[in-house]
Parts: sequence; structure tokens; C-alpha cells
Amino acid sequence: MATLPERILTLITKTPGLTDREIADAMLGTGHAQQPVNQACHKLESAKVLARRKRTDGRIGNYPSGFAPTPAPAKGTASPAEHDAFAEDAIKRSLETYLQSKGWSTEIAWGQTHGVDIVAQRDGVRWIIEVKGRGSRPEMRVNYFIGMLGELLQRMSDPDAKYSIALPDMPQFRGLWSRLPALARSRTTITALFVDEADTVAELS
Repeated sequence: MATLPERILTLITKTPGLTDREIADAMLGTGHAQQPVNQACHKLESAKVLARRKRTDGRIGNYPSGFAPTPAPAKGTASPAEHDAFAEDAIKRSLETYLQSKGWSTEIAWGQTHGVDIVAQRDGVRWIIEVKGRGSRPEMRVNYFIGMLGELLQRMSDPDAKYSIALPDMPQFRGLWSRLPALARSRTTITALFVDEADTVAELS
């Protein structure tokens, strides 16, 4: 069985720049103490197989040794893809803040972690949310939309749970949701959460 440092290296090789908190959430579970991860990252840094440096958002990210991040953009240019406000993990962070502000506790599958993207709980009620980022092409967004609906339907095993899809607040995604027959939305009770670049969340039924 892989050790914690080995698992950390595997994770940051796939997803460079994760903070200690994000690594702990992905590997140990949301809210789990991050001290073991912090200690392991410092040991890996001492062994020169991991580099710790500030991301553009000011947080300390962990990178494989020798990893060259995308240079910071000049003022007035777009942010790098890893800090795209409509990237999947960015949408998850916005939803984490939103849900916790409403009293929900959250378990989030960050990066390439398998499983339900977000499981929120409050007063004995579970809220299952599938999340997608912007995608790079219009046809990809259509595939995302259809795929996430299918994934969510396969997870509908709890009659008392709430089920939603979450997407960037973009005209194409809004259009795809509006064209989904009202009967399908009402029969499944699935809602859509649209997240804009200001982290505002709008829920549509």
C-alpha cells in the first residue's frame, strides 16, 4: 500500500498546485486534519522532490520538483487555466462557500477524485450535486450536460435526498437546461445550480 508521501506525489503530479488543505480534502476526506499532509509535504520539500510556492491567489501550492507553472498573466489578460473561475474545481469551491453559508456541511471530490462531486448534509437531508466546468468547445458542453444528467440519475437511490447539477453560468448551459422538458425536471426533481464569475449561485428548477 502506498505511503502518504507517495500518494501526495501521485496526486500533485496529476493536479499540480494543490494546497495542503485541498490535498487533505481529496485524500483523507473533507474537514480531516491537514497536519499529516503538511508534515509530509515539508519532508518531501526537504528531499527536493516537491516544491512549495505561492499560487496567484496567494495560497501555498505544492508542485512536483521541476514543475514550471504557467507564467502569471500581464494585467488585463485572462488568468491561467488552472485559476479559471469556470474550471470544475473553481465551481466546486464557489459551491462549498455557498452551501456552508446556508448551513450545509460538505464533502467534495477535488481534482480527479472518483465519486460524487459534492455531498452536502443538513438536518438529516442529503444533497447530491454533480459538477462540470466550462469545457473548451460547444459540443463538449453538450456532452458534459447529457453525461452529468446520466450520472446523477444513476445515483438517485435515496428518495429523501435532493439532487442537482452545477454548471458555470453561461448562455449555452442555460439554454440546455431551459430546453430540458419541464416534465423531465418535475418528475426527477433535479435542479440546476448556475455559478457566475462573482461566485453567485442561482438555483433553477
